Amino acid sequence: MKLILASLLSLSLLAPVIHAQESLKDLTHPALNGHRLPDGTDVALMVVDANSNKVLYSSYADQVRQPASTQKLVTALAAAIYLKDYRFETRVERNNQDIIFHFTGDPTLTRSQLRVLVERLKSYQDTIEGNVYLNGAAFDTFERAIGVPWDIMGVCYSAPSSALTLNGNCVYGRLEATSEPPITGVRATAPEQVNIRAGDISMRQGLEYLSVDCGLKLIADNQNNYTVGGCLETHRLPVNFHLAIQNPTVFTAKILNEELQRAGIRLNGEIIRNDRVKGDEILVVHRSAPMMELIDTMVKDSDNLIADNLLKTIGRFYYDKPGSFENGAAAIKAILRSEASIDLDSAIIVDGSGLSRNNRMTASQLMQVVQYIFKNPDLGLVSTMPVSGRSGTLRGRPSVSHELLVGKIAAKTGAIYGTYNLAGRIQARSGRHLYFVQIISNYHPADDRNRRQPLRAFERRLYESLYNDY
Repeated sequence: MKLILASLLSLSLLAPVIHAQESLKDLTHPALNGHRLPDGTDVALMVVDANSNKVLYSSYADQVRQPASTQKLVTALAAAIYLKDYRFETRVERNNQDIIFHFTGDPTLTRSQLRVLVERLKSYQDTIEGNVYLNGAAFDTFERAIGVPWDIMGVCYSAPSSALTLNGNCVYGRLEATSEPPITGVRATAPEQVNIRAGDISMRQGLEYLSVDCGLKLIADNQNNYTVGGCLETHRLPVNFHLAIQNPTVFTAKILNEELQRAGIRLNGEIIRNDRVKGDEILVVHRSAPMMELIDTMVKDSDNLIADNLLKTIGRFYYDKPGSFENGAAAIKAILRSEASIDLDSAIIVDGSGLSRNNRMTASQLMQVVQYIFKNPDLGLVSTMPVSGRSGTLRGRPSVSHELLVGKIAAKTGAIYGTYNLAGRIQARSGRHLYFVQIISNYHPADDRNRRQPLRAFERRLYESLYNDY
């Protein structure tokens, strides 16, 4: 299927939703004929007038597609409605001779903040005669959503959603040469809380740009052991990367043990994960930033871990049981149905981030969420939206960050393999506001070197047309 915008958005297709007084030249302009998307690409698109709620354009808006990170708008709306002023708490508790570190899934908890908790603990005691327990009962123990591919589990944007979250459940890694050119070997390094090694790596010298069979691969196990292998073009060294922690309990226990030693607290027992143990005395508490600050980071930076931990937290409080991907998704649907009259019953929500390939939603369902966010500014979500050419994931998006559109679009981006989405609002040259949802699926250009170029040309023409012609 050749997706030339002029034919894709034909007037015959639009007949059911066009109003006689409306001009849709912005969507059918002949100048767009030269800006094709690759054969086989699918586009669902919906445009609504913000003032009248009139549907100006709707194409495949009721077909289910992968929302990718535009799904974070759903999570953000449910969190803003239901969690409101909630802050995550990390508590240090005491039970007889034992100390309990009670984690609740704070996605922003850092080692520095844990260090402060430990230092404050020392003001109560400098010896722990019993054990230190890590309590993560706030969430269930299934830390990966169904439908997340195995081959991305080692990278930080797919860090596990755990009640025990520390430093984003992420560490830095590095590959560097072990000799001067010509390079014959590399070594891998990472923080001491994890183990990493350079495995069987074949190295290619020179600028072999078209080496389609040359790429690094990562293998990780449940004890935070990593092996880097595959193929490496030596001119790329050193290579810096991020590793997603595979076992947050092991990782947190190692860091906590280091911090206890650093503070001079002697531990006679062990550090053990136990979600059933409870303290009878709260010694120290750390609270996260307010909910809207977390949502702002989640939406602007498209932070997957915040989104998934928020979904589980919603499920935890709504059903009064450990938060999970399943009860979080069910709670979000129930909350939006009862509080915002948004019906997502037929949507498939597997996580809070949109990272799972199993998520499915229609453009018209996502449009309901977009409209509610902008029509209810008191929720504070409008200001969390990335703005074209100015903030978040739209700051440098070439198709909308050029001079004409700077500051005119506020929208959430979404991208996973073969999918490129936008959902939000554009202010036209006339001052008129339009809501839009764009879901581009099965985008697989033949020219991998310039793979984004057709997409950029398509988006640029589309949003320039919306801006100029309305």
